[in-house]
Order: sequence, then structure tokens, then C-alpha cells
Amino acid sequence: MRGKMVSWLAMLTALSAVGAMIKIPAIVDSVALDVLPALLAAALFGGVAGAIVGAFGHLISAMLGGFPLGPMHFLIAVEMAALVWIFGILYKNNKKVIASSLFILGNSFVAPIPFIFLMNKGFYLAIVPSLLIGSIVNTGIAMVSIPRLTSLVSHGLFKRETKQ
Repeated sequence: MRGKMVSWLAMLTALSAVGAMIKIPAIVDSVALDVLPALLAAALFGGVAGAIVGAFGHLISAMLGGFPLGPMHFLIAVEMAALVWIFGILYKNNKKVIASSLFILGNSFVAPIPFIFLMNKGFYLAIVPSLLIGSIVNTGIAMVSIPRLTSLVSHGLFKRETKQ
């Protein structure tokens, strides 16, 4: 069973790389659809799975954008992991609206707060609109997709044993 979970996490992380290539116009080139697979992982397999995909997904997105914020992307990866983990916990406890709202607000307004101190207030004000749009798009697609994918996972696709 552990091997299957690793395979699912690898596949969702690869989908994060694909999403990372779909950029949202921003002052830095790492705002993208990379978190969508992490939200799927969190809802389908739990917060820890989502956190892993979210952190790696952001780092891949940052890499594809040339790491415009340098080592600060590791801070963003930790923030992304925490936000997706919280989303997963709330979603699994059937608090879907709260999970979505908290993720959007946290990713758009709370996560960039350290950059007020690390860079300046202008950077914060410039990045928030792009983060808000990206968070709404990622979360919206996830909330439409999750119920459809849940049936695949719960009706045998994930539980099926493969013969080798």
C-alpha cells in the first residue's frame, strides 16, 4: 500500500509541474496552477499527502520561473505545505466551504505577510492580486474536480491490487 501512495504522490507532483507551466500574470513568475494537484491530494489522501505535493509543487513552479525570490521560495514552500495541510484536515471533516475560504485567504493575504519585512510593503501590495486570482482559480477547479475523483479513488482505482 505504501508503494501505491508514493506513486500517487509522484503522479500528483508531476501534475503540479504541468500546472506550474500555466502561469498567472504576476510580478514574480512562480504564481501558477501548481497547487491544484496538492489540493486534490489533500482531499483524497489527507493533509500530509497534500502538504508534500504542495511543497514540491511550489518548488517546481519556482524553478520553472527561475527562482525569482531565491531561497525565499523555501519559506513559501513551507507556507504552501501548511495551508494545504489545513485545507485537507478541514475538507476531510466535511468543512469544504471553510477549507476553500481559508486556503484562498491564507494563500492570498496571510502567506505573503513575511515579505513585507523581507522585501517591502510595495511587493506585498503588488503580489496579492495575482495570488488572489491564482488561489481562486486553483481552489475552484479543485472543488469541482474532487467529488468526481473521489468516486474513482474510493471505488477501486486506488484500492485495487495489481498483479505483477
